[in-house]
Amino acid sequence: MGLASEVSDTDVLFDMNKGNSRTITTNQEGPHEKVPELVKKHLKSASKKPFNQHTLDAFKLVSQWLDTMNPDKVKPLIMDSCCGVGESTAVIADLHPDALVIGVDKSALRIRKHDVYANNHSNYLVIRADLNDFWRLASQHEWQLHKHYLLYPNPYPKSAQVQKRWHTSSAFKDILALGGLVEVRSNWKIYIEEFAIALQTAGFSATAELYQSDTPTTPFERKYWASGQQSWVVKAEL
Repeated sequence: MGLASEVSDTDVLFDMNKGNSRTITTNQEGPHEKVPELVKKHLKSASKKPFNQHTLDAFKLVSQWLDTMNPDKVKPLIMDSCCGVGESTAVIADLHPDALVIGVDKSALRIRKHDVYANNHSNYLVIRADLNDFWRLASQHEWQLHKHYLLYPNPYPKSAQVQKRWHTSSAFKDILALGGLVEVRSNWKIYIEEFAIALQTAGFSATAELYQSDTPTTPFERKYWASGQQSWVVKAEL
């Protein structure tokens, strides 16, 4: 079979129930000034990078699963990108029993930990793939999502790393093409503010807001809250 994050594998080895999460260190005082410029640049271009074979194989497997589970193409499709160990994917599948949910993460180590979080629902699948390639393949095959979750992706908080963030990378164009209600959460407010700016630059209505809930969706969310950190969210109908 789907947690949400693109952090290092070593971070996953910490006890997620303990409040020992380090705060994000950054040399940015606010949203990076180059966000609009980078978004406009990527929206005008198309990636020609060759696909990784393991992601081509993963996309084929997911496509076959969808054909089996949804032959009439009537069930809503939800993606849980950067799904990590898969707790969030299982939670999302439980909340949307009539939908099909796909959790994708680049780490084989995290995906192998999913059995701890698995539930008895058959409406979701968790798989290892490079999201840059997977989103582009999904876009080329004209997937249209009902919802798209990006929960606690790697923030790359150094100013010099701005182009590694999803909203300022070439992958942002494919995120937009997949449509649906996109929801992004982070414990770094600037990341969410930047994502909102990127969405606004692309012509969508979006606002960064404080996120609060009685129940955490992912192990990292649980750990951040136990450490006294806040979560931030941006949503947009694409």
